[in-house]
Amino acid sequence: MGKELTPQEVIELIDSKADLIIPIANGEPIRLLDILEENAEQLDGVKVHQMLALRSRSYIQGEIEQLKHVSYFLSGATRKVYQQAKMDLVPNNFHEMPRMLQKVTKMSMILTVASPMDEHGYFTLGTQADYIADFIGKVPFILEVNDQMPRTFGRNQIHVSQISGYVHHHAALSEERVLEASDKDLLIASSIIQDIQDGDTLQIGIGAVPNAVISMLKDHRHLGIHTEMLPDGVANLVAAGAVDGTRKFTNPGKIVATFAFGSKNLYNFINNNPAVEFQPVSVVNDPREIAKEKNIVSINSTTEVDLFGQCASETVGGKYYSSSGGQVDFARGVRFAENGKGYICMPSTAKDDSLSRIKLNLTPGSVVTTGKNDVDNIVTEYGVARLHGVSISERAKRLAAIAHPKFREELLFDAKKQGFLI
Repeated sequence: MGKELTPQEVIELIDSKADLIIPIANGEPIRLLDILEENAEQLDGVKVHQMLALRSRSYIQGEIEQLKHVSYFLSGATRKVYQQAKMDLVPNNFHEMPRMLQKVTKMSMILTVASPMDEHGYFTLGTQADYIADFIGKVPFILEVNDQMPRTFGRNQIHVSQISGYVHHHAALSEERVLEASDKDLLIASSIIQDIQDGDTLQIGIGAVPNAVISMLKDHRHLGIHTEMLPDGVANLVAAGAVDGTRKFTNPGKIVATFAFGSKNLYNFINNNPAVEFQPVSVVNDPREIAKEKNIVSINSTTEVDLFGQCASETVGGKYYSSSGGQVDFARGVRFAENGKGYICMPSTAKDDSLSRIKLNLTPGSVVTTGKNDVDNIVTEYGVARLHGVSISERAKRLAAIAHPKFREELLFDAKKQGFLI
């Protein structure tokens, strides 16, 4: 049975050359990582594998020889370190993470935050299921029990008999800082809203545009949620009667996500709420599972698009900024769904309208996230370019039409010169 561990007992559970798995966002265990850093001289060649680290740490900065960070999605804590070539970044699609970790690591131990144990001996992973829930009962876990972590439902329950031990660390959860929607964001959102029908199921990504979309959906009815990250505004849609999930084809009546990140209001909403279920990312983001939701609508963001429709969503100005996340998972999932619709959004310009985000060719060094064959709709404040089943020549025309007016003529001229236009 699991027991409360001293720092030394935690260290003694970490093997030489161990691969430690840390979950995304608020699953990141502050005290357990402190213990690793404080006792690093007792460790040997340990790797810490994680997406989206929340906090900058000495080992992330490459300052602890015995601990090495391996990233699968960059964050503010890791971006500069990667750009300074001090850290590894592993490309991935989010739904493949459990399988990839199984293949490329020893899966030595999972360290994660959990809500307190209930009377039946179960902890929950709280705001998480992500890529660690698949390994409950199969891989050793050390828990960091936090009484401020919500108790949640789904495939994220772990029994005391399934863990190697736990420590206590009680701290407020990190919250997402939601930026106020700009006029451009609202225009983009209003174009998408026109395509969302009562009864549709939504996947909503991170950012100002998805938040603006949520704010405009309160008069819709019977919406469902099947999304990787559960965003803040979903609680308001439930309160308004817009979301009830009754027309979903999978998990009817349930809000399904693989992790949650938002404000305290969101964490209060999911606490002890049986309508919200956290499932492993291998389920939530599997395009085959997404496709079962016949009326799925996917809304995500990008940084720039070329005239083929290729989306560079993980680089900015040719430099790595994040990673693929689940964008491709949902781009493919909506394609397989009977009435699926995918939207990738961005303002038409950057740097005070001096730079077009729609380009003949992507900025050198940019990485294609969603390819030309997977993209469905591109949206700017000037409207929607519907690209599925459309020729390269017609794509160029449609994308130029939603560029900022001062760049449209130049884009069409360059497209013709390049031989794109018929």
